[in-house]
Amino acid sequence: MAIELPKETRSELRASLKRFFDEELDQEIGDLKAELVLQYILEEIGPTVYNKSIADAQAYFLARTEDLDGTCYEDEQPYWQNRD
Repeated sequence: MAIELPKETRSELRASLKRFFDEELDQEIGDLKAELVLQYILEEIGPTVYNKSIADAQAYFLARTEDLDGTCYEDEQPYWQNRD
């Protein structure tokens, strides 16, 4: 599954990459290079981050629902049981 980003987000990320290269690597890059780096990150690194995020979300919800019977169970037909 390709990671698609809105135009505005891509533009903001390109600007961020250009700033990173300039401030951290003392290298100025243009929009084309920033777009190529962004595309590489989305295609090569993005799926790994995405899959890890999905796995973390699954683990979180599984842990919350694992003991659902124990935390949400109610005795059935309790009226007479409570009176006896």
